[in-house]
Amino acid sequence: MGRKKLQLQRIENKSRCQVTFSKRRSGLIKKARELSVLCDVDLALVIFSSRGRLYEFCSADSLASILERYQSRITEEAVASGAPKAEDPQAGYSSLQLLKIVQRQLEGPNFEQFTAADLLQLENLLNNTLTEIRAVKLLTAETMEKTYGCAREL
Repeated sequence: MGRKKLQLQRIENKSRCQVTFSKRRSGLIKKARELSVLCDVDLALVIFSSRGRLYEFCSADSLASILERYQSRITEEAVASGAPKAEDPQAGYSSLQLLKIVQRQLEGPNFEQFTAADLLQLENLLNNTLTEIRAVKLLTAETMEKTYGCAREL
Protein backbone atom coordinates (compact mmCIF):
# COMPACT_ATOMS: atom_id res chain seq x y z
CA MET A 1 0.00 0.00 0.00
CA GLY A 2 1.50 3.31 -1.07
CA ARG A 3 1.41 6.68 0.53
CA LYS A 4 -1.07 9.26 -0.58
CA LYS A 5 0.15 12.21 -2.60
CA LEU A 6 0.89 15.17 -0.34
CA GLN A 7 0.10 18.60 -1.68
CA LEU A 8 2.77 21.04 -0.59
CA GLN A 9 1.21 23.98 1.17
CA ARG A 10 1.69 25.81 4.43
CA ILE A 11 0.44 23.93 7.50
CA GLU A 12 -1.83 26.26 9.44
CA ASN A 13 -2.26 24.10 12.54
CA LYS A 14 0.66 25.11 14.78
CA SER A 15 1.05 21.78 16.58
CA ARG A 16 0.90 19.80 13.31
CA CYS A 17 3.38 22.24 11.79
CA GLN A 18 5.80 21.75 14.70
CA VAL A 19 5.52 17.95 14.52
CA THR A 20 6.09 17.99 10.75
CA PHE A 21 9.05 20.34 11.10
CA SER A 22 10.61 18.14 13.78
CA LYS A 23 10.18 14.93 11.78
CA ARG A 24 11.40 16.42 8.51
CA ARG A 25 14.34 18.14 10.20
CA SER A 26 15.39 14.82 11.72
CA GLY A 27 15.02 13.10 8.35
CA LEU A 28 17.03 15.79 6.59
CA ILE A 29 19.86 15.56 9.13
CA LYS A 30 19.82 11.76 8.83
CA LYS A 31 20.10 11.98 5.03
CA ALA A 32 22.93 14.53 5.34
CA ARG A 33 24.81 12.19 7.70
CA GLU A 34 24.30 9.26 5.31
CA LEU A 35 25.50 11.30 2.33
CA SER A 36 28.63 12.40 4.18
CA VAL A 37 29.48 8.81 5.18
CA LEU A 38 28.60 7.08 1.92
CA CYS A 39 30.23 9.58 -0.41
CA ASP A 40 33.01 10.81 1.92
CA VAL A 41 32.10 14.47 1.51
CA ASP A 42 32.28 17.42 3.87
CA LEU A 43 28.78 18.66 4.44
CA ALA A 44 27.24 21.48 6.46
CA LEU A 45 23.53 21.87 7.07
CA VAL A 46 22.10 24.93 8.79
CA ILE A 47 18.39 25.20 9.60
CA PHE A 48 16.64 28.13 11.25
CA SER A 49 13.17 27.38 12.57
CA SER A 50 10.31 29.85 12.24
CA ARG A 51 11.02 30.85 15.85
CA GLY A 52 14.66 31.57 15.03
CA ARG A 53 16.15 28.50 16.68
CA LEU A 54 19.29 27.18 15.05
CA TYR A 55 19.80 23.53 14.11
CA GLU A 56 23.00 22.40 12.48
CA PHE A 57 24.81 19.35 11.20
CA CYS A 58 28.43 19.27 10.20
CA SER A 59 30.35 16.26 8.92
CA ALA A 60 33.75 17.95 9.29
CA ASP A 61 35.55 19.10 12.41
CA SER A 62 33.69 22.38 12.58
CA LEU A 63 31.03 24.30 10.73
CA ALA A 64 33.31 27.33 10.74
CA SER A 65 35.93 25.49 8.68
CA ILE A 66 33.35 24.52 6.05
CA LEU A 67 31.97 28.06 5.96
CA GLU A 68 35.49 29.43 5.51
CA ARG A 69 36.07 26.99 2.63
CA TYR A 70 32.78 28.11 1.10
CA GLN A 71 33.69 31.78 1.42
CA SER A 72 37.14 31.26 -0.11
CA ARG A 73 35.60 29.31 -3.02
CA ILE A 74 33.08 32.07 -3.68
CA THR A 75 35.88 34.65 -3.64
CA GLU A 76 38.02 32.52 -6.00
CA GLU A 77 35.13 32.10 -8.44
CA ALA A 78 34.39 35.83 -8.40
CA VAL A 79 38.04 36.64 -9.14
CA ALA A 80 38.25 33.94 -11.85
CA SER A 81 35.17 35.22 -13.63
CA GLY A 82 36.48 38.77 -13.47
CA ALA A 83 33.19 40.00 -12.11
CA PRO A 84 33.48 43.02 -9.86
CA LYS A 85 32.17 42.39 -6.39
CA ALA A 86 29.24 44.75 -6.26
CA GLU A 87 26.93 44.46 -3.28
CA ASP A 88 23.38 45.46 -4.12
CA PRO A 89 21.68 46.73 -0.95
CA GLN A 90 18.33 45.68 -2.43
CA ALA A 91 19.51 42.07 -2.80
CA GLY A 92 19.67 41.38 0.95
CA TYR A 93 22.67 40.04 2.81
CA SER A 94 25.97 39.23 1.16
CA SER A 95 27.50 35.78 1.59
CA LEU A 96 30.00 37.16 4.08
CA GLN A 97 27.27 38.80 6.15
CA LEU A 98 25.27 35.55 6.21
CA LEU A 99 28.36 33.60 7.25
CA LYS A 100 29.00 36.06 10.09
CA ILE A 101 25.38 35.80 11.26
CA VAL A 102 25.58 32.00 11.31
CA GLN A 103 28.91 32.15 13.14
CA ARG A 104 27.43 34.46 15.82
CA GLN A 105 24.48 32.07 16.23
CA LEU A 106 26.87 29.16 16.67
CA GLU A 107 29.02 30.97 19.22
CA GLY A 108 26.01 31.94 21.30
CA PRO A 109 25.61 35.05 23.42
CA ASN A 110 28.61 36.68 25.05
CA PHE A 111 27.50 36.92 28.67
CA GLU A 112 30.46 39.09 29.62
CA GLN A 113 28.84 42.04 27.86
CA PHE A 114 25.69 41.87 30.03
CA THR A 115 25.31 43.87 33.22
CA ALA A 116 23.86 42.41 36.41
CA ALA A 117 20.54 44.17 35.68
CA ASP A 118 20.44 42.61 32.19
CA LEU A 119 21.07 39.16 33.63
CA LEU A 120 18.34 39.64 36.27
CA GLN A 121 15.92 40.74 33.58
CA LEU A 122 16.84 37.68 31.51
CA GLU A 123 16.35 35.41 34.53
CA ASN A 124 12.90 36.94 35.20
CA LEU A 125 11.95 36.48 31.56
CA LEU A 126 13.01 32.83 31.69
CA ASN A 127 11.07 32.24 34.92
CA ASN A 128 7.94 33.87 33.50
CA THR A 129 8.19 31.82 30.32
CA LEU A 130 8.68 28.63 32.30
CA THR A 131 5.61 29.45 34.43
CA GLU A 132 3.54 30.01 31.27
CA ILE A 133 4.73 26.73 29.77
CA ARG A 134 3.86 24.83 32.94
CA ALA A 135 0.40 26.42 32.98
CA VAL A 136 -0.24 25.43 29.36
CA LYS A 137 1.02 21.91 30.07
CA LEU A 138 -1.30 21.60 33.07
CA LEU A 139 -4.26 22.95 31.08
CA THR A 140 -3.51 20.51 28.26
CA ALA A 141 -3.31 17.60 30.69
CA GLU A 142 -6.63 18.60 32.26
CA THR A 143 -8.27 18.90 28.85
CA MET A 144 -6.93 15.50 27.80
CA GLU A 145 -8.16 13.98 31.05
CA LYS A 146 -11.65 15.37 30.45
CA THR A 147 -11.63 14.31 26.81
CA TYR A 148 -10.17 10.84 27.13
CA GLY A 149 -11.18 10.07 30.70
CA CYS A 150 -7.66 9.30 31.82
CA ALA A 151 -4.54 11.29 32.57
CA ARG A 152 -1.70 11.09 30.06
CA GLU A 153 1.82 12.24 30.63
CA LEU A 154 3.06 15.13 28.58
